[in-house]
Amino acid sequence: MRVGIGQDSHKFDFNDKSKKLILGGVVFENHPPLEGNSDADVVLHAITNAISGVTCVNILGKISDKLCLEKGIKDSKVYLEEALKYLNGRKIVHVSISIECLTPKISPKIPEMRKSIANILSIPENSIGITATTGEGLTAFGQGKGIQAFCCVTID
Repeated sequence: MRVGIGQDSHKFDFNDKSKKLILGGVVFENHPPLEGNSDADVVLHAITNAISGVTCVNILGKISDKLCLEKGIKDSKVYLEEALKYLNGRKIVHVSISIECLTPKISPKIPEMRKSIANILSIPENSIGITATTGEGLTAFGQGKGIQAFCCVTID
C-alpha cells in the first residue's frame, strides 16, 4: 500500500465572466471561476498532486504547462489522466478530499462530484469521500477569496 497527499488552492477571478467554476469536474453555476491558466479545478489538481506523491512524477508544473500553455489543453481531467499513467498498474482504492471555502456550498454537489471523480479514476463512488468546511473564516478561503482542497489517495 502507498498513500499520497495532495493540495491545491486558487483565488477567485471576479472579473472573468467567460470562465466557469469547476470542482471535481462539476460546473458550479452562478459562482465566480477560479484564477489560473487551466480551468483551475482545485479538487482535480489536489488529486493529481496526491498521485504524484506516490509516483514521484510531478504532473502540475512542467507537464501540465506543456499541455496547457503549448497545446491549449485547459481541462484538469487531462492532467489527472496523465498522472494515472504513471501508476504502472497500481490501483487507487480510496480517495479522501477536504475542501475549504466560504462559497459555493459544496454539500449539494457532493454526489455529482463523487460520480465525476469515480468515472475519471475508474473506482466505485463509495471509494471517494468528500468533506467541506468554511474553516470558521480563519483563512482567505473561509473568507470567500478562493478555494483550497486537500486530498489523500490510498493505492494498492
